Amino acid sequence: MAAEPAALPSLLRPVRGRLSLAVLCQAVAALLGIAPFVAVAELARVLLADGQVDRDRAWTVTALAGACLLARLLLLVTASVVSHLAENDLQLSVRRRLVGRLDRVPLGWFSGRGGGAVKKAVQDDVHALHHLVAHSLLELTAAVIVPLATLAYLFRVDWRLTLITMIPLVLGIGLFGRTGAAFKKNLPALDAAMTDVNGAAVEFVQGIAVVKTFGQTRRAHRRYADAADRFAAFFRGWVDSLAAPRALSEIVLSAPTMLFTVLLGGTALITAGRTAPADLVPFALLAVGITTPVLTISFAEEEVRAAKAAADRIAEVLATPELPLPEHPVTAGPGAVTFEAVGFSHDGAHRVLDGVDLTLAPGTTTALVGPSGAGKSTLAALLPRFWDPDEGTIRVGGTDLRDLAPEELHRRMSFVFQDVRLLRDTVRANLLIARPDATGEQLVDAARRARIHDRITELPRGYDSVVGEDARFSGGEAQRLSIARAMLADTPVLVLDEATAYADPESEAAVQDALSELTRGRTLLVVAHRLSTVKDADLIVVLDGGRVVERGTHAELLALRGTYAGMWQAHERGTARRPGGPGESADNDTIRPPVEEAVR
Repeated sequence: MAAEPAALPSLLRPVRGRLSLAVLCQAVAALLGIAPFVAVAELARVLLADGQVDRDRAWTVTALAGACLLARLLLLVTASVVSHLAENDLQLSVRRRLVGRLDRVPLGWFSGRGGGAVKKAVQDDVHALHHLVAHSLLELTAAVIVPLATLAYLFRVDWRLTLITMIPLVLGIGLFGRTGAAFKKNLPALDAAMTDVNGAAVEFVQGIAVVKTFGQTRRAHRRYADAADRFAAFFRGWVDSLAAPRALSEIVLSAPTMLFTVLLGGTALITAGRTAPADLVPFALLAVGITTPVLTISFAEEEVRAAKAAADRIAEVLATPELPLPEHPVTAGPGAVTFEAVGFSHDGAHRVLDGVDLTLAPGTTTALVGPSGAGKSTLAALLPRFWDPDEGTIRVGGTDLRDLAPEELHRRMSFVFQDVRLLRDTVRANLLIARPDATGEQLVDAARRARIHDRITELPRGYDSVVGEDARFSGGEAQRLSIARAMLADTPVLVLDEATAYADPESEAAVQDALSELTRGRTLLVVAHRLSTVKDADLIVVLDGGRVVERGTHAELLALRGTYAGMWQAHERGTARRPGGPGESADNDTIRPPVEEAVR
């Protein structure tokens, strides 16, 4: 969903009042910052006037300048404190809104986005608002107020010399604008060049083992070097094209240029009798500072642009549709799990599932098989409501899943993933996610049955060891921790996505023993990637193109001589080609398929 154009103002709305106060304080402080220079100019008039020096006026001007400096300091501190407090509250508010929204979006939303993308929205994009709220708005305020107020005062002193003073300002802004336009025009090409060299670097690093194995290091290095050379050539040409106008604009806007212009114009006007010598003093003091804010505005503009882009991405996340919750949740009774004419599409254009009808009888094992992209994992993910179907209904015990409260749904079913993610927390906390009120005895019993208790007790602090610090697990060990969590949850329905896919050979047998313990007596839906693990399932469902094309037992499907039979023959040929001959398949007596073991 596209973000609304007014994303940034919408995000800033909760702190708009405090930001307005901070900007007001900054604006007044900017005006007061000019006062000392005006005071010096006025003192010059008093001291250089004919006749006796007006001491009272001189001390009054001095006192006012001091008071302005003190008031400016207090206002600057107030503006900074108010803006930083507003920024802190804004970050807290936006992060709470993001986390609250992410807590309510369908779990399947995360599968299409890497952890880096979510982290960018919650952390990086929110942090990008910091400079805008705490610094850039105040800097922009001062950058606008100071030159405008200065020019207004100088026009009051002498409008002719003011117009002369503005000549380098206008020329510099024009040159700077052209440089900025050229910079923005070439940004897409710069991004493309950086993407090219970054892609070549990642490809080189990720494929280093392969290229070294086949003696192609020099060739792979040359590909990266060529990409780096192309980027360097582009960047050099781009910088060369910008260097001259950028340098010229900075020279024109520099303090020496402004001072020279003031002295040249002032000398001409004074010698012509058009202005008094004392009128040159305020120009010499104030004109050199008029151009400095131009650079400040350019840098602040980049921060505003970055903040707008970050706000758009944040708004896009906040606009993500939530998983609908029932207004009047019900409790499901015992019974089968049924898929009734289920259809689903991730993007609304390409159907992943189309008219799927399926019944999971209580206490039975149903396996989903089929070619890659057939819709197996998507169908399984609909059961724990990672998404809701676009068409049709999924029922548990006759009750629509969408009528169940999330707590009731989680009590009814659990999911064991291929790729286990453990929190950077204690082993105990990772296990108790499934059942926070579990006792220590229940926790240890689940770990024992998952064949992971002994490994945990070997850790420096046992169950209180922190994952990633003093607890590091292999793929198979992490999988057994996941199984222990599912055992603690003790749900009647279990969705199993080939849990041994990432297990190391040494721990695969332990993982399958743990799965045999876990699956016993439950209604099981298995996403099968290796046919040997599900040949004894009660029902094997073959998906192809999002449709159920075959269903039956292993023997029945072989007799059909259809899709499944072809897949099985390919599996058998692959097994026969393994080292050691056909007898050493994945489903021998040493490594038992979990589903086969569970249904024996």
